[in-house]
Amino acid sequence: MNNAIWHTHRVNKSDRARQNGQRPFALWLTGLSGSGKSTLAGAIEDILYEQGCRCYLLDGDNVRHGLNRDLGFGDADRVENIRRIGEVSKLMLDAGLIVIAAFISPFRADRDMVRAMLEPTEFIELHLDVPLHVCEQRDPKGIYKKARAGEIRNFTGISSPYEAPLHPEISMNSATLTVEEEAMQVIGYLVERGYIKPLRDIPA
Repeated sequence: MNNAIWHTHRVNKSDRARQNGQRPFALWLTGLSGSGKSTLAGAIEDILYEQGCRCYLLDGDNVRHGLNRDLGFGDADRVENIRRIGEVSKLMLDAGLIVIAAFISPFRADRDMVRAMLEPTEFIELHLDVPLHVCEQRDPKGIYKKARAGEIRNFTGISSPYEAPLHPEISMNSATLTVEEEAMQVIGYLVERGYIKPLRDIPA
């Protein structure tokens, strides 16, 4: 690694952001399994896409089919999982894109690590603060039942801890809101703080 020297290219992050006509940022959704991260991330991506934003959704399960398929679910592998996603997010922001990342990411230190990788204000932590019993009632993948039966080890919320954010930029309880309401709250936050332009009408 000591022989790897960073090479600075003529076209930089600001150039790519300007060409894309947008402000790069990472919207990081964290919460228990079943809290609605992937569903909300998809709804937000739909809105941004229709508004002409160039964005990419990184989903926890999908990434484990490729980039992180060699990782398990022990603590060390969870840390490495998030570290890799942080590096990918950083590259995508450097390309001038908007990143939407939906990961349980149970440890505060790991989320803080990703925040530290990026420029100030680029990392927006969105906590889906849904009670465990609600997530367990939903159990869309049937994994809580398996975890309770001891068939899944190191399962967040059951046999492995979840450390909720202390000061997330956004926090909401999807047990009391529709996906559409959640998505528009997030969009409102992004517009109000200048991350994206006000929404324009999309022809039907």
